[in-house]
Amino acid sequence: MASPETRDRQIAGASQIDAALGSGTPVELILVRRDTKDPAVLAVVKLASDAGIRVRRVGSTVLGRVSRSEPPADILALVGRAPGAGLDEVLAAPGAVWLLAGVTYPSNAGMAIRTAEVSGADGIIIDADFDAAARRFALRISVRSDWYMPVLWRRAEEVLDVAAAAGRCIIGIEHVGTQAPWEVDLTGRALFVVGGESDGISPEVLDRCHRIVRIPMAGFIPSYNLQAAMAAVAVERLRQSEMLG
Repeated sequence: MASPETRDRQIAGASQIDAALGSGTPVELILVRRDTKDPAVLAVVKLASDAGIRVRRVGSTVLGRVSRSEPPADILALVGRAPGAGLDEVLAAPGAVWLLAGVTYPSNAGMAIRTAEVSGADGIIIDADFDAAARRFALRISVRSDWYMPVLWRRAEEVLDVAAAAGRCIIGIEHVGTQAPWEVDLTGRALFVVGGESDGISPEVLDRCHRIVRIPMAGFIPSYNLQAAMAAVAVERLRQSEMLG
């Protein structure tokens, strides 16, 4: 069976979404072009609204950015992931979850959120001293990935407690690691931890990691940007999951 990250989370087109709704597929969100006049699309929108599914009416630019078809479909559905899930639900989910512990810059947080979403994670949790404006900026930089994936703002200690209780493997990404990502089993229910830009993962958080991986580096600068480190691990997890089928 494919891992949660390798299953398709997007359904495109009125007929396909109508069939999904009729079969009980867990559709969590509908994106529809706000100026569409297509009767079939409008009928699906009404069906979804009547079922209590959130509908977002968006412009063609948004649909063009996220649609996998060309030309973009007038209507898309998100399946298999509830953007409004809370901490317990996110950490009980079957796939990957990311924790940013001590990130400093909202722009980096935003790109990290997008990386987590694109790689199919079940959610991302951010421990950062951001005010409301900084959080909004991070979400804009993420291309509003919070529409499609849970984005939570919690302290690392609480997240680690809940993750441990949920039986998650906690994997840190830090230069003190002794194994490369491809030398470690990254599949299954893992919580991946990335530290701040200057200080990395704190010793207190590192002590709670079951495994620590190190991404090889060969340049003069001794570290990758955090979203680059995330992407390296996320892609390797996808590769391992695809190999498992």
